[in-house]
Amino acid sequence: MWPVLIRERRDEDLPVCVDILRVVHEQAGYPINWPADPARWLSPESALGCWVAVVDDRVAGHVVLTAVRDHAEVERLFVDPGATGQGIGRALLQHCVTTAAALARDLSLEVVDNRGAAVHLYRRAGWLETGRTPIDWGGEHASELIRFTAP
Repeated sequence: MWPVLIRERRDEDLPVCVDILRVVHEQAGYPINWPADPARWLSPESALGCWVAVVDDRVAGHVVLTAVRDHAEVERLFVDPGATGQGIGRALLQHCVTTAAALARDLSLEVVDNRGAAVHLYRRAGWLETGRTPIDWGGEHASELIRFTAP
């Protein structure tokens, strides 16, 4: 694994994150539905923090931690397809675990059932599946939302 630096997302990172998100969407189908305003989608009002993973001085991944009532959720987690397999997703996920613990918030996430690599990452990292909810917005690509809680 290359050295991965997790740092707060800066304004100048946002266009790069949108570009990476477009590639992820085109190659892996995340998000299922392309947002009308991707920069805004990457910056939800409920965000407790937005971070990027930097490898060799370039942004290679992104994650947002949001507040949902009294707990926190991992959202908008993605990694540049050219940089997968280097532990970047796991480092971003662990950053959220550490941050939520520091904020004394329980942590969870939701993922659609067509995200096999993501589901595998969460399970390998010790996250526990706590339920599934049918969805009608996934089209032919996804039929359930899988909920996980942090280890």
